[in-house]
This record gives sequence, C-alpha cells and structure tokens, in this order.
Amino acid sequence: MAGHIFDRWYKTEPDAAGKPRRVKTDRHGTGLRYQARYLAPDGQRKSKSFADGQKRLAEQWLSGVQADVARGDFIDPTASRTTFQQFAEKWLTHQSGDPNTRASMESQLKLHAFPRIGSRQLGSFQPSHIREFVTQLEETGMSGSYARVIFSNVRAVLSAAVEDGCLRRNPCNSRTVTPPAVGTRRVVPWEIGRVLNVRDAMVERFRPMVDVGAGCGLRQGEILGLSADELDFTNGTLRVVQQLKLSRSKAVFAPPKGGKLRDVPLPEPVAEALREHIKRFPPVEITLPWMRANGQPVTRRLIFTGPNGGHIWRTSLNEDHWKPALAKAGVIPAAKSREYAAAREHGMHALRHFYASVLLDAGESIKALAEYLGHSDPGLTLKVYAHLMPSSRDRARKALGEALRPHGPTA
Repeated sequence: MAGHIFDRWYKTEPDAAGKPRRVKTDRHGTGLRYQARYLAPDGQRKSKSFADGQKRLAEQWLSGVQADVARGDFIDPTASRTTFQQFAEKWLTHQSGDPNTRASMESQLKLHAFPRIGSRQLGSFQPSHIREFVTQLEETGMSGSYARVIFSNVRAVLSAAVEDGCLRRNPCNSRTVTPPAVGTRRVVPWEIGRVLNVRDAMVERFRPMVDVGAGCGLRQGEILGLSADELDFTNGTLRVVQQLKLSRSKAVFAPPKGGKLRDVPLPEPVAEALREHIKRFPPVEITLPWMRANGQPVTRRLIFTGPNGGHIWRTSLNEDHWKPALAKAGVIPAAKSREYAAAREHGMHALRHFYASVLLDAGESIKALAEYLGHSDPGLTLKVYAHLMPSSRDRARKALGEALRPHGPTA
C-alpha cells in the first residue's frame, strides 16, 4: 500500500534557475502541519493529520498502518469511531431469518445494551468494558439465562464489527470475560398421577394434547401445528414436520425449532386417543403463511382447532384451558377472577420432561432421546436430563455383590 507524509506548511517549486526550493504555503503556521496519506485496502485514500514537530510520529503511525494491512489487521479509523448503537441498528436491519428472533434481539439490545454501551465507539472497546457490562446485567436481578441471551446478542454485534473491519478483535471472546452465570435449577419431572390428573381436568376438545405431549414429547407449537397427514397409525409413527407459531403477532406455519424434522414412536394409548379425537372433532383445513407473515400460504389439516374451526392461539390455550386445568389438578393455586399466577415450570413443556424421564428410566439412550425430542446436539439433552438417568451405583453395587458373593464351598 503506497503512503507518504505530506507537509502542509511547505511546498517545493523551481526557482529562477529551475532548481527546486522549499517555500511556505498559504497555510504556513496554521492548523496541523503533517498529513500521513495512505491507500486503504478498499481503494479509498485515507489520511491522518499531525501537529508541527510530530513528523517522526506521523511516520511511525504510517508504518504501523502499513504493517496492519500486511497482516490483514487493518482497521479503518473512521469506522472504528462508529458507536455500538449506530453499528447495531444498521446490523439489525440486514438480519435475515425468523422475524421474531430479529424483533427479540432488537428489543433486548434497546432495553439492556444501548443504555449501557450504546454510545461507546467500536474502536475503544476493551475486555474490561464487557466485564463491567456483564456485572451490570447480573446486578439487575434478571435471570441468568436471559442475561446470557443479551450477552450473546452483544457478542454477535461485535463479531460483525470485527468482520466489517471496525474492530480488531471481539472483547467478548477474551479469556478474562465470563458470560453471565446461569442457574443450575434441575428439571423435576411430573409423576404419572399428575399427568393424568391434568389430562382429566382439560376440556374434551384439548384433552389429547396432553397425550401427545407426554407420550410423544412434542413441544406446544408442534402440538398446535400437528396435521392429520403426519400420523401413521399403521406403523405407529408420528412425523414432526412443522409447528404453529407467531411471527410479528401473526400466526404462521414453520419448521420445528432448529429445523429438526423427525419421526417419533406413536404409543398405542396416544394413537387410540387421537383416533377418538379425530372422530369427535374432525381435522380442519387451515391456511397460513409459511415461516413469516408475508410467506407463501400453505394449507394443513390440523388435528387441534378452536370451537369455531380456526387455529388455536397459544395465549388463549394457556390462560383459558391449561392453567385452569393445572389449578383443578392442584398443581397451582386456584385463581380469583381467572388471573392465575405465573407457572413457567408447569407449562406444557413439563410434558416433554415427563416423556424424557420415562424413556431414560426405561434405559433409552441419550442419543435416541435427543432424536425424539428434536435436539440438534445430544450434549444438550445430556446437560438437561443427565440427573434423571438411572444411577450406575445400584447396578455397580449389585454386580460387585454378585461377583464377590461365595458361590459354594471352597477347597
């Protein structure tokens, strides 16, 4: 990359004899004297000015820029002065994928990141600033998992800034930076009695949802989006190929979480419950956009629909049917004026935990369970459910006891 130091106070021009001589410019004695000029990797001519008496400093700075380019570490000084908020807002507008995910990221950054680090210039970020940011998040009292999501969003923005040449390295990735701590609350699965009690407390139209959740391990959105075409009663298989979710407050069909399509065993009691449900409440063709509000319309024959024949809204299901069933079964306190307390640990996801606990207790492998649950990584399944796996201590105790027990008279 070509570069040179330009002296604003002097210029060279020929004298009467044609020999070059230095003469003062009209700017002599005013402003910064030296200008280090260079050609950036993008082809743009850049410069930085230095005061009188700082020519050596200008030369050193220019040499450093040239070295950065050679190593691929060049950072545009103008871009590095962009604030975190300015860069993040522009970055968000170009994010593709699930609109709900983008909206959540935007909301989290606006509420928790911009007020704390939004005005900081990208080029000034140090690991200490991120450590301070993490501390501030933890001091708010928010859950560790939510704080970690916010931290991940900030890290994603700064990673994009590194790739765009606005920042040399991501301070979130420093070995001295620890993400917000996540609590170690363990999953406590329901007993079968509770599952049956909640099932009996549900209205008839939605009762088989409990069977599908507890017997096939589907997520709530996958239950709401279950189509009659995905049931194979002959081979005892249920195909999970879609879910019903909201995109910018509009109902849409979408692939299961993580795009993980899967086949799960269809137990006979669940199959029987679905057969009876289909006779009593025949599937209804529902047309909704695919993935996003302006997506291509698709039609599915949904098994679970509302009394008026439309799709089921998750909020209405939870508030009008699921929580009342929990209260009737004694899982949560009864409510006055139908305002039930928050019951996050007793959402329909509890049925998936029951499903996992039953399979693990029966000796099913983590790998198979991860496949049935739609987890992309068996390591996640192990992390969540390892404590539910049958203990090896009893097996070891019995095996060693059997091996060491005398089996007859010795010589």
